[in-house]
Order: sequence, then structure tokens, then C-alpha cells
Amino acid sequence: MKYVYYYISLFLVFLCSATCWAQDTALLMVHFGTTYDATRAKTIDAINQKAAQAFPSMIVREAYTSRIVMKRLDKRGIHKDTPIDALLRLRSEGVRTVKIQPSYVIDGIEMERLRKDVEQVRPFFDSIWVSTPLLYTVEDAKKVCQVLVNRHVADAKKREHVLFVGHGTEGPATALYSQLDYMLRAGGHGNYHVATIEGYPTQETALAQIKSMKGRKVTLVPLLFVAGDHANNDISVEWKEALEKEGLMVEVRLEGLGEVPDIQDLYIEKVKK
Repeated sequence: MKYVYYYISLFLVFLCSATCWAQDTALLMVHFGTTYDATRAKTIDAINQKAAQAFPSMIVREAYTSRIVMKRLDKRGIHKDTPIDALLRLRSEGVRTVKIQPSYVIDGIEMERLRKDVEQVRPFFDSIWVSTPLLYTVEDAKKVCQVLVNRHVADAKKREHVLFVGHGTEGPATALYSQLDYMLRAGGHGNYHVATIEGYPTQETALAQIKSMKGRKVTLVPLLFVAGDHANNDISVEWKEALEKEGLMVEVRLEGLGEVPDIQDLYIEKVKK
């Protein structure tokens, strides 16, 4: 009987060690955020849940970086931590190792802010890894192009076009949108285009391409993680009206990148790497 107690004790020690290890490591999913409940459930909540399923040995938490979004949600009784708040909370719970996966599309201003936030609290942890956004390497762009083409079918013979509309930025990361646009054409998908709201390529450059190919119908698709304000206002209203004035038939597909399972998987793969 004493041997039974001995092995039970060994098992309990092992179980305790495994539990302590699990609570010593966390995955922090960082999002810009959105005030749209429906798209949040389909994108941010969905990828958080997928991450929790993919990494059961780690604590999975989330943080938002848009102060405007967080203030609006607070007024509705919905609290979201900033990255610093989330990291300090994890440290108070005994976590010493953190992997951070942002759901950003490009390595722009939000990524710069995130890295600065991490540096402020890095001394409190043994290690913190900050992963890359969706579009970072050439291989990333190739994978995203393939997902987009498979997801949004357009018949070139019927002069159907798809225009992916991203946010854009003033920094050098805006070049990633041009890279994506070029890769689509180089891959034989000349009726697929990329433009941005606040960067380059612009609506005008995309329109010029579509008109040069005598386009008849255009489907507008947000190249944004969530289909929030920009998708519901800029893309669905201003962009749609502008293209219709040019004599084009326009359809808007309000689907954020975060709703696409294959795109979610690309983020999860980044954590694994």
C-alpha cells in the first residue's frame, strides 16, 4: 500500500509542476479593437477562441490598442485592457513568459506602439516575444493572395473585378499593399486589385486599372481584420458611390479578414513559429 501512496505522490508532484508551467506562460492576442459587436464576435472573439484551442497549455488573454474604441466600449460597460494593463495583470498572476500575437494587417504605427509598450514592462518578465502582423514577409503575402482569390471569386470573362480596400498608413509599411496588388496580377489575377483609404495605392489608381480593362462589375471587400467603421462607412458608402458614378455595378461584401478561417490559421501559425 505504501508504494501506491508513493506513486500517487509522484503523480501529484508532476501534476502540480505541469500546472505551474502552464500558468507561467501566456499568449496575449492584441487587437486594434472594434465597437461593432457582430463583427467582434466573428473576428476578435473567434481568433481568441481558436488560439485557446490551439495552445491549451498557455493562458490566452486579449488586449486592445485603440483608446477611442476602449472608451466607447467602457461607456457600454465593456472593459478591455491595454497591452500594458494585460501584461502587468499576467505578471501579478505569476506569468513570466509571454508570447504576443497582434491581429494587425501590416507592420505600421500600431505595431510600433505595441513594441514600445512591451519595452516598458520587459524587465518584469523572463522573456516576451512579439510576433509579426499578417503581412510581413514575401511568403506571408503569397499566402494571403491565395486565400483572397479562393475566397472571392470573380469571372474575368464577364468583366468582374474584386477590389480589396485596406486602411493604409503614411509610413513605409504602406508598400505592402502595392506588393499584394502586384502579386495578384503576377499570379494571373489581373481582375483583382488592392487600394487603401489612407495610403497607396489609392482609389484613383485602382479605378484606372479597372477602367483600362473595361470592367463592368466591382465587388468591394475590406482588407481589414474587422469590418467596422471604415467598412460600414468609407467602403460601403463613399467608395461604393464613387465607383457607381463611374458607371460600374458595385457590390459590397462586408467580411473582415478575421472572419476567414484560413486567415485565422495564418495568425495561429505565426504563434507556432
